[in-house]
Amino acid sequence: MNHTVKPGETLSSIAADYRVSVSSLLAANPGINPNLIYPGQRIRIPGLPSPSSSPYDIHVSLSNRRLTLRRNGVVQKTYPVGVGRMVSQTPVGDFVIINKAPNPGGPYGTMWMSLSKQHYGIHGTNDPSSIGKFVSRGCIRMHNRDVEELARTVPIGTAVHIRP
Repeated sequence: MNHTVKPGETLSSIAADYRVSVSSLLAANPGINPNLIYPGQRIRIPGLPSPSSSPYDIHVSLSNRRLTLRRNGVVQKTYPVGVGRMVSQTPVGDFVIINKAPNPGGPYGTMWMSLSKQHYGIHGTNDPSSIGKFVSRGCIRMHNRDVEELARTVPIGTAVHIRP
């Protein structure tokens, strides 16, 4: 899979977002100068399938607090979600699911799916009354049964588009 460098990103920050080492990024991108990356540059991320290899993609509307699962561009299902509050907003942008962890414990409910932005994910909750509200520290919260269904459906590498 490839990542397009955004303003302000460094090779270290990109490695952290995808949970890979800088050395593995350098190995996957021969000839790259780690001190001279620039916005728009494409960097290969080792070990992740391309989002184009999945028929699924996920769209999150923060204002509507809804997550929509699409397959080949056709809406399959829409779920209510809880999102970040004013002081800890959910990041807007295009990400991918980089891993899944069942039963992460605590406030994360029964499933955690990491996004390609460090510290953010789609997860269940131990507080179902928070769904549909602006309450999280930036993550996307779902009912446990919904996030389990979503995790069973989408593969690692699925694109996640978060919009205001």
